[in-house]
Amino acid sequence: MAQVKITLIHSAAHRLPAHRAIVKALGLGRVNSSVIKPDNEATRGAIFKIAHLVSIEEVK
Repeated sequence: MAQVKITLIHSAAHRLPAHRAIVKALGLGRVNSSVIKPDNEATRGAIFKIAHLVSIEEVK
């Protein structure tokens, strides 16, 4: 199964509470923190909601 590396590039402070909750649920804490998650519909949906805060790379 493919995986994606998600990196927080902008702070979630002063954002909508829903956006902050998504950042926390993905396991991102500070700016420049990264996590590797499976590339599925749930993960893609969360990324879509906070696309302006993160960068995404495919991991093989």
